[in-house]
Amino acid sequence: MKDAEILSMLRESIWVAVGMSTPMLAAALIVGLTIGVLQALTSIQELTLTFVPKIAALGAVLWMSLDYMGRTIVGMFQNTIIPTIAGG
Repeated sequence: MKDAEILSMLRESIWVAVGMSTPMLAAALIVGLTIGVLQALTSIQELTLTFVPKIAALGAVLWMSLDYMGRTIVGMFQNTIIPTIAGG
């Protein structure tokens, strides 16, 4: 296996990881900003008020995007990893 093939696999893996984590990170950002604004408006500084909604949102987004994540990771292995290993 050549260095260029290894770097190509690594680059593809990083992009797949970024693509798979984007929905959960976006949900955490949106929920965090919303709760932060509400806390600033009401002067309520409760730590669990930010923690519990974020966990619930992340769980919901993870459940909704599992199919996308599974198809993405299987596609990466079928198109990138397996042909590179089999060809070498």
